[in-house]
Amino acid sequence: MIRKFLSILMVLSLLLSFTACSSSDEPSDSAQSDGVESTTPDSQDNDTEIDTVYTMRIAHAQPVDNPRHISLEAFKEMVEEKTNGGITVELYPAGQLGNEREMLEQSASGVIEGFRGGQFDFLPKLLIFSLPFLFETPEEVTRLLNSDFARELTEESKEDGVMILGLGDAGGFRQYSNNRRPITKPEDLEGLRMRSNGMDTIDRTFEALGASVISVPYNDLYMGLRTGLADGQENPWVNISTMKFYEVQNYFTEINYQIHPDPFYVNLDWFNALPEEYQEILQDCTDEMMIINNQAILENEAAALAEIEANAEVYTLTEDERQAFVDAVQVVYDDYLAEGLITQEELDTMRAIIAGN
Repeated sequence: MIRKFLSILMVLSLLLSFTACSSSDEPSDSAQSDGVESTTPDSQDNDTEIDTVYTMRIAHAQPVDNPRHISLEAFKEMVEEKTNGGITVELYPAGQLGNEREMLEQSASGVIEGFRGGQFDFLPKLLIFSLPFLFETPEEVTRLLNSDFARELTEESKEDGVMILGLGDAGGFRQYSNNRRPITKPEDLEGLRMRSNGMDTIDRTFEALGASVISVPYNDLYMGLRTGLADGQENPWVNISTMKFYEVQNYFTEINYQIHPDPFYVNLDWFNALPEEYQEILQDCTDEMMIINNQAILENEAAALAEIEANAEVYTLTEDERQAFVDAVQVVYDDYLAEGLITQEELDTMRAIIAGN
């Protein structure tokens, strides 16, 4: 409890520091804990005075050239334009406010108003979207994440003080890399120390393939690979490129084994205090943001892969080789069903949605 309190104090201090260094067009008291600033602007485009300006601080872990940040910049522009300045959006990228778990806790407690990232502590059920080899194409991913099934599942997050306004793709299909040998068959992973972010489906998949799992925070992963703390890692091509992991990894395998949903968490009390018109605008802008995010991933994947291929060895599995991995990790599904982490009905529903039925 003390550690969490100190973390919140640290973040408040950082927010005050960032505000002091911010440009003059940002609210000078944007670090208020309630995210609300009373003001009467001199003029508005629609000649309507706004008595209250709401500040929305959003944090995430990715660098500024990643699709997540690019889409959040578009979100900021859309929200501020559609609310005519009634909501101002401040972005804190690249883990400026801590790791993903800390940023999610800050969003839930109201220290900040929003967080985007693959942290599922408040809604472990999201893990079922990351089961290995669940998807074959990006279209299948979008179909499931935009489904009524997904929307109903995310409602449970409100019990912890946050709501999920939307789900995007966190970076595209995820791939393997390491420094010891090419990975072309499941046995090649045996004995490798593979980095995980602590996500259960990643851990279980690696364990099913014979690798040992080591947890390293995302922002520390480059150095962890460079120093040999971990032999390898898994990430989408876009993340690998923007984080320059190809500088510290020799062998990459295009395996397309998993995707991660990218939830957009918003503090529930703050959202509920907004005028209904603003709530609708935030929802519409979130829907558009996720379209921009997913499209940016697709557009950037080819360039990212080309950059990686210019600096490291990339092996693409054949259909038969990939099937060997699919068969090897079936135990992950068996365990999830046996432990009640997913029901057969839920799995069948997801597969039907993915197939377009």
